Formats: sequence, structure tokens, C-alpha cells
Amino acid sequence: MIPGNHFCKLVVEHIQHNCASAMLDESCPSIKNILLLDSEGKRVAVKYYSEEDWPTNTAKESFEKAVFTKTQKTNARTEAEIAMFEGTIVVYKFVQDLHFFVTGGENENELILATVLQGFFDAVGILLRGNVDKKEALENLDLILLCLDEIVDGGIILETDSNVIASKVASHSIDAGAPLSEQTISQALATAREHLARQLLK
Repeated sequence: MIPGNHFCKLVVEHIQHNCASAMLDESCPSIKNILLLDSEGKRVAVKYYSEEDWPTNTAKESFEKAVFTKTQKTNARTEAEIAMFEGTIVVYKFVQDLHFFVTGGENENELILATVLQGFFDAVGILLRGNVDKKEALENLDLILLCLDEIVDGGIILETDSNVIASKVASHSIDAGAPLSEQTISQALATAREHLARQLLK
């Protein structure tokens, strides 16, 4: 069983601080990929940070198909599940017709991978205003790709707080003049602020 999100975030923040103040070494947690697949195992949005493990697009697609096949019959809709697969640790969670995956090396901390997954999962929920399904994800694919960029860079974890991630994504979209409706952006920002306010009042 994975401990609560608050404990996991404290662990991640401690490690992020140590990695930020030192040269990158093997002690820093590293993410191999983040995958968002549909209910048939097809890509919605993916990001790979370990080209040596999957050097070609064919290798990437083969991994996605295999990890989807291995996990599709599990019940990962209420809580994240963990699986060992081809020398990696895969943490995953499903909602509607979307399957979320975060992969790390076999020696990575499962709690950290789970925290990254939850941050991505919740940030997408905020940005899609709770309508988390394939149709909404494809219509807002630019937001999801920005979301991935805010969470991990080059395999190194940048942020796991979903409210911070969603706020940054919405702000970047405005700054870049992305072709998104004002309503979409303002709703994403308002929802992120509302979530943050609730957390502060707890």
C-alpha cells in the first residue's frame, strides 16, 4: 500500500532539494517515461527521457503495447498500482478511458514514482475541469504536453504539486498566446487556485 500523498510529497521535496544543490548523480531519482494511453493502448500523450532504453519509435510503441497488455486487467481506478516490467518499475492509474503510467528504473523509489503519477493525474484533472477522458484530453493536448514539461525535465523531477503544475501550464499558455479559449485558461487558473485554497484551509 502506498502511503499518503503528503508524506510522499515531503520525500520528493527533500530529494529535489538535494539534487538541485548538487551535480546530477545516481542518487537523484530519474523518470524513464510518462505515458498517457487510451483504453485500447494507443497513444494520447507520451514523453520518454531514456533514449538508450527505447532508441527507436518502434521500441517505444512496443513497450507501450506490452505495458498496456500487462496492466489492462488490473483494478487501478481507485488507487495507483505498481508492477515490475522488463527491468523497470511501472506505477499506473486509470480513469474513464485513459491510462496513466510513470516508469522508473528497477532501483527507483516506488513512493517517488507514485507521487509523480499522482501529480500528473491530478493536474490533468484540474486542467480538464474534471472531465478526464480521451475526447477532452485530445481537445486539450497542448495543455497536457505542457503539463508533462512542468513535471519532469530530462528525467529529473521538477514539480509534483498538481495545483502548481496546473497554474504554470495555464500561465504559460497565456504567455505563449496559445490558441486556447479565454474560458479554458481562466477556468484552469480558477480551479487551481480553488484547490490550493482548500489545501491551505485544511
